[in-house]
Amino acid sequence: MGNFGSLTGCKKWLADRALASKTHYLNQDASYNHGCYDSLVFGKVAKLLGGRVRVMVTASAPISKEVLDLLKVAFSCPVLEAYGMSETLGASNFTMANDPISGTVGGPALTYTVKLKDLPDMDYRLTDKPFPRGEICMGGPCVFRGYFKNPEKTAEMLDEDGFVHSGDVGVLYPNGAVRILDRCKNIFKLSQGEYLAPEKLENVYIQSDYIA
Repeated sequence: MGNFGSLTGCKKWLADRALASKTHYLNQDASYNHGCYDSLVFGKVAKLLGGRVRVMVTASAPISKEVLDLLKVAFSCPVLEAYGMSETLGASNFTMANDPISGTVGGPALTYTVKLKDLPDMDYRLTDKPFPRGEICMGGPCVFRGYFKNPEKTAEMLDEDGFVHSGDVGVLYPNGAVRILDRCKNIFKLSQGEYLAPEKLENVYIQSDYIA
C-alpha cells in the first residue's frame, strides 16, 4: 500500500507499523479502530476533518482498493462505495460498512435487481469460472422508463425486461457484490480484432503534466 515516505527514523517506523497492523485487521473483520495506533498516529489524521466523521461515501469515479483501504485506516471510519447511473435514479449498488473486502461496489439496494449479459466478443460470459462475468444491467421500480421523445436511444439502453444496460463489465460474487472490470461501450475494434476502451488510455494520459 506504500509507506510514509516523508517521515524518518522512529516516526516512520511507527507509522508504517501502524498502517500495516490496521490494514491487516481491516481486511480480517472490517475493524476501523485500534486503541494504540489511533491514539499515537491516526487520531491526528482524523482531526483534520474535525475528528467526528463516522462514515464517508465515494462515488462517480472508480477508486482503487489500496486508496480505499488507506482512507479507511487513516480516518478510522467506513468509506462506502456507491455505484449507479442517472437512469437508475442514482446509486443502485453500495458497499456495507461490515464488509472487510474492498474493491467491489457492493450489492444492489432493495429496490434493484442486478443481472449480467454475455459479451462473447469481449470474452466475458455468464459461464466464466470461478464467477460469472458480463455487462451489468439493473432493473426495478427506480429504473427510468425512457428518454424524452427519443425512442431510439431508449431502445439502446432498456431491454425487453426493463433492465438498463450500464455499459460496464462486472463480475458477480456469490454474496451479491459486483466488481467492475471493464467497459463494453465506447470501445473501438482495432484492425487486428482487439477491443480497446479509450477511457483506459485517458486515465494514463491525464496524469501527465505535458498533455492537455
